[in-house]
Amino acid sequence: MAKILYVQTSGTDAPERLYGPFILGATAAAMGVEASIFFMIKGITVMKSGEAEKIQIGAFPTLREVIDQAADAGVEFFVCEQSTQLLGMERGDFIGTARIAGAATLNDLALEADAVISF
Repeated sequence: MAKILYVQTSGTDAPERLYGPFILGATAAAMGVEASIFFMIKGITVMKSGEAEKIQIGAFPTLREVIDQAADAGVEFFVCEQSTQLLGMERGDFIGTARIAGAATLNDLALEADAVISF
């Protein structure tokens, strides 16, 4: 099975950059491609509990609705542990579908992926 990795470094301060990886990930999953999103640096703010519900651009659904659609499609979410320390966020602050992961996980995902796209 083909694999694609999206790396999200933009956070809630750049809402226009947040929808892409979830929509593309859900689309990839519908195409039979294994999709993962790795959140690092400010990107981890997107997965903080309660934040995605506050973001909605134009006629799009809330970001949380798009996240839930991607999760339902089978997209995996990883939150960078080192970024949580960098930004002073607790490990339990994130939505339940997100797993805390380290640098080795990101490297493994990138090495195994057929494509890597960053936002």
